[in-house]
Amino acid sequence: MDELLRRLSWPALRRLGLHIGGAERSLLRGPGLEYADNREYSPGDDTRLIDWNLTARSDRVFVKDSFPERALDAWLVLDVSPSMSWGTARCLKGGLVGEVAVAASELLSRSGNRVGMVLFGGAQTSVVPPRAGRNHRLRLLAGLGPELARGDAPQQGATNLAEALEYVERVARRRALVLLVTDFLTSDGWERPLTRMSLRHEVIAVHVTDPREGAIPDVGLVTFEDPETGRQLTVDTSSRRLRARFEEAAAAQRAEIQERLHRCRVDVLPVSTDAELLPGLARFLARRRALRSVRGPRGQAGAGGGS
Repeated sequence: MDELLRRLSWPALRRLGLHIGGAERSLLRGPGLEYADNREYSPGDDTRLIDWNLTARSDRVFVKDSFPERALDAWLVLDVSPSMSWGTARCLKGGLVGEVAVAASELLSRSGNRVGMVLFGGAQTSVVPPRAGRNHRLRLLAGLGPELARGDAPQQGATNLAEALEYVERVARRRALVLLVTDFLTSDGWERPLTRMSLRHEVIAVHVTDPREGAIPDVGLVTFEDPETGRQLTVDTSSRRLRARFEEAAAAQRAEIQERLHRCRVDVLPVSTDAELLPGLARFLARRRALRSVRGPRGQAGAGGGS
């Protein structure tokens, strides 16, 4: 798996490069490898940029404009709420959040990119501003571990994703790549801030799920408890009708979440506790590279949602 991670790269679909020394596309024009346009020569322009072929066909001197390569800012927005401390397959959902954070921070921190982190759903929302370098990335991940370990602490009320997104809007002032990792089991109201964010930033929603959220086994009387509100419900899982209704409701909920994310115009990466992360991540990134190739060097729009 480590070898697979070394072969992967995380392509940005928008021009987000800001900082000198990176390998991502920038909105700024200047000396660079990616051709942008031709314009008439102005006093002070570098003569090495003169387009001699076009100049020879004209009565004026033209220079080549290009986009310089830059490093981008990336934000990992991670759900560490009590609902993440649950899972019935390969790992807990919180463990999967940690795996996504490790893989994404490794891929996004390459070539001088700066990675920051926002943790929400815990006792309080916390933020680590984007910085570059291996030491910063290690400190970032070291701070995540205790937060995930505290995910089973009692909490009053459901996770407020809308409030968390509004917080990210305030702290992420420069255009960036935003990776939102959550199960979307939250109160309504998050669509509007997520849509606003997708207009400014390139947003990827990592939808974390567990197989038991879509179907329940026949194990007799069971008491379920909401880890965030403490509400309990006792049901008889031996009832076929109940299990069928649960599966129908769960499928409708998943479809609704997908549709809402599509309307927000964000790219979606589904991950589940019953599957290894890296193979699915590799397929997702391959699709992004293909989409970036189709759009060409002038492509500006963000991904339109779906996976």
